[in-house]
Amino acid sequence: MKTFHKIQLVFIALTLMVINTTYAQQPGLQFFRPNDKNGLNVFEPSKEDTIIFDGLKVRVGGDFAMQFQGLNQSNDAGTLVELGSDFNLPSANLNLDVQVMEGVRMHLRTYLSSRAHNEAWIKGGYMRVDNLDFVKPGFLEGVMKYTSITIGLDEFNYGDAHFRRTDNARGIFNPFVGNYLMDAFSTEAFGEITVQKNGLLAVVGLTNGKLNQNVTVNDNTDNKPSFFGKLGYDKQLNEDLRVRLTGSWYINKGTSTGTYLYGGDRGGSRYYNVLFTVPDVDGNTEGGPRDGQFNARFTKLTALQINPFIKYKGLEFFGIYELADGSNEFTTPQADTEGAFTQIAAEVLYRFGADERFYLGGRYNTVSGKMRESATEDLEISRVNFGGGWYLSKNVLTKVEYMKQQYEGNAWTGRFAGAEFSGVVVEAVISF
Repeated sequence: MKTFHKIQLVFIALTLMVINTTYAQQPGLQFFRPNDKNGLNVFEPSKEDTIIFDGLKVRVGGDFAMQFQGLNQSNDAGTLVELGSDFNLPSANLNLDVQVMEGVRMHLRTYLSSRAHNEAWIKGGYMRVDNLDFVKPGFLEGVMKYTSITIGLDEFNYGDAHFRRTDNARGIFNPFVGNYLMDAFSTEAFGEITVQKNGLLAVVGLTNGKLNQNVTVNDNTDNKPSFFGKLGYDKQLNEDLRVRLTGSWYINKGTSTGTYLYGGDRGGSRYYNVLFTVPDVDGNTEGGPRDGQFNARFTKLTALQINPFIKYKGLEFFGIYELADGSNEFTTPQADTEGAFTQIAAEVLYRFGADERFYLGGRYNTVSGKMRESATEDLEISRVNFGGGWYLSKNVLTKVEYMKQQYEGNAWTGRFAGAEFSGVVVEAVISF
């Protein structure tokens, strides 16, 4: 009952905030991705300076998402719980964006309610610097015209999929309900430099490789920083055609860091209670908030993600080709090295209607590979999504999808052997 009252309070607060922003325009911020439909298909915020700084500005925003889930599931052992059709626990974010000074902006996001945590807690934040006039007027002006510096503890810019994914309650940019199988998203202490000029893009950065921050040193500590970057091209070639192609990399060689790139989403998977088991004879169960996603947890990780994006009028394509390779050598009894996984995803949408308020489309996503180099068979997962959505306004999106996910091949054991789940999910999202 307490949880239900908390949900009511969160919903009322967000509704009042949306109503308020309808009548009181949010302040414009420099080099900022709008948290509504206007931010759709925005990747790195542009270096085009269209906002004049006239003092400190605070933008209070939020996200709210709720799903009606109707999934069925099964596995070879018949050990999975029965899923009914009902509402999931709603999720909510509180966003603070502050224009601190000319060319300097702060972002902070708090998860008010999430699947993995009932209590409110801070996801992360960062400071973005787009000019250095605070050093002295015109300082490195020629460099900063094309350069952005971002420092904080938040998601870092590996790959393009994280710009389209659902971030707890912020599902306004995701055309479907779930994220990708290998969901490249983590919040770590990081610093990155982004350069954009004439459609060319370059990113280089470092993180400390840790999702959970801890300064304690012990015998198992082998902390190493993560090195990541991106190269790409993004150009509106004419009124109808936009083309973007990027390649990103992530490298970490520490045995106690770098394992979170595909397991850093503390908001949890969008498909609730999938792959949860019924109690065994001892009363033990299996299952967690990230089930439905895949993380090999390689201790030494090298990852590469290539993302094509093409938009021709209302037709839109986004793709992922990703390699995740482990390079750690174990002592006996597992003397061989870690394996490797390949992720492939293709998403095709057609947006139509006034201001492209409606869309229909599909997504196909697969992951295959080996946990150990000596494995004789690949682990394979596939997921298909079909659905559509309607932007009732730039701040409100409703979407419905049919999805099916399967764990294929003889390499899977336990609750994953022969596992599959499928059905219909409806989601409503408010973002502002």
